Amino acid sequence: MIVLSVVLTAFALVLPVELPDKTLFASLVLATRFAPLPVFVGVGTAFGVQVAIAVTAGSLLSLLPPALVSGVVAVLFLVGAVLLWRSASEGPEDGGEAAETRERTSFLRAAAISFGVLFAAEWGDLSQLATAGLAARFDSPLSVFIGAWAALLTVSGLAVFLGKTLADRLPVALIRRVAAVLFVVFAVFAVVETVRALT
Repeated sequence: MIVLSVVLTAFALVLPVELPDKTLFASLVLATRFAPLPVFVGVGTAFGVQVAIAVTAGSLLSLLPPALVSGVVAVLFLVGAVLLWRSASEGPEDGGEAAETRERTSFLRAAAISFGVLFAAEWGDLSQLATAGLAARFDSPLSVFIGAWAALLTVSGLAVFLGKTLADRLPVALIRRVAAVLFVVFAVFAVVETVRALT
């Protein structure tokens, strides 16, 4: 069953985390090398697989005692908040110099390369931690999956189809700080739930 409030929560939390992330810039670089559509298909598929892995991990966490789950979720969100806040003053995570001309290659090859790059880059990413935390917190894995994947597809679509214009205009520090505050809010909710579960 899909819970719209959970879908929207997952979307709202994952989107600002992913905007200044290395995977956005990796998508942008890939889109300068290959045609946009196969890059988007490869990147979107990689995100889908990674979100499924994160939701599964978070759902397994939810099998533990409620106080322990809330404590783990609080720690995940606090760690994410600290990492985001500390990285706010740094420049965007760049994937290196973009190629000036697109390579001529097949749709399948471009999509496969894009999938491989993003699948590898997303391991241990903040959006993956957030997704796992949400899946552990809410008893609606499908809703978390839809919201998180929609946020990731939105970011990758912006990167692939709007390209360098987006990268030049992103207020990276502000986005990271807003995302850090969101993580702290979720951590506080998790701490409150932990206290309630222990009493």
